[in-house]
Amino acid sequence: MNAPARPSSRIRRVGIVGGGQMGAGIAEVCARAGLDTVVAEADATAARAARERMAVSLERAVQRGKLDRISAEDALARLLFTSDLDDLADRQLVIEAVTESADAKIEVFTALDKIVEDAEAILATNTSAIPVMRLGMATGRADHVLGLHFFNPVPVMPLVEIVSSLHTAAHVSDTVEAFVGDSLGKTAIRSRDRAGFVVNALLIPYLLSAVRMAESGFASASDIDNGMVLGCAHPMGPLKLADLIGLDTVAAIAGSLYDEFKEPLYAPPPLLRRMVQAGLLGRKTGRGFHTYGRD
Repeated sequence: MNAPARPSSRIRRVGIVGGGQMGAGIAEVCARAGLDTVVAEADATAARAARERMAVSLERAVQRGKLDRISAEDALARLLFTSDLDDLADRQLVIEAVTESADAKIEVFTALDKIVEDAEAILATNTSAIPVMRLGMATGRADHVLGLHFFNPVPVMPLVEIVSSLHTAAHVSDTVEAFVGDSLGKTAIRSRDRAGFVVNALLIPYLLSAVRMAESGFASASDIDNGMVLGCAHPMGPLKLADLIGLDTVAAIAGSLYDEFKEPLYAPPPLLRRMVQAGLLGRKTGRGFHTYGRD
């Protein structure tokens, strides 16, 4: 018996809210896929910074032989950068990628609900752990809201999690899965709307265990990371991975997991909280569990 045909993606006009590390990566893969892509940032300065971030990433792809020069120039030409959310009015899919704060994300979804004109347009969040239901209920179209969780660095990582809330319509999830596979060339997995979804619900306790090991003095950060790289064939040690993700993001995801499940293994360790308070957030600030040179 043949499997039912997957719906072909009708999505050609995409909007991204937030041009930081994740938003810029999502916008880049959309533009490289030939999609009309608009990136909305908080102000003109942030919009210029987002464009520069993507230009640098595309140039690196060219230098590494992953993309030819003409394709890189074409991708950048498909990107429009704006500081006005109203420029997203005609989008078929808008992906929110702002800071991992429920209040900030709810504000974005409330605004998008009023701005995006097409009633069939899909609003997605790149949240790592915040309940999709909570964001969907900030709109009048919860059946067209879902989670679309990419992984860092977005142009390299092949996985996307699709997270449907109790309200998300089945055809919306199907359309987005087709978009992820057919348009972006990535692999989609589906998750229920529980904090952490699939990957972070498994990953974060592992990272927190490594933080607790370093915090207790059981082993140094370098030895912990070398142990997992050389002893378990992991491509990166847990503390370097936490630094790459951003220790503030790790702490935020852990907090969401703990709030939902109340399991001790999800509780952010004191050392992690103190490092976030000190602004030692990992690679993006030059120092976390390891020290990094600036590019």
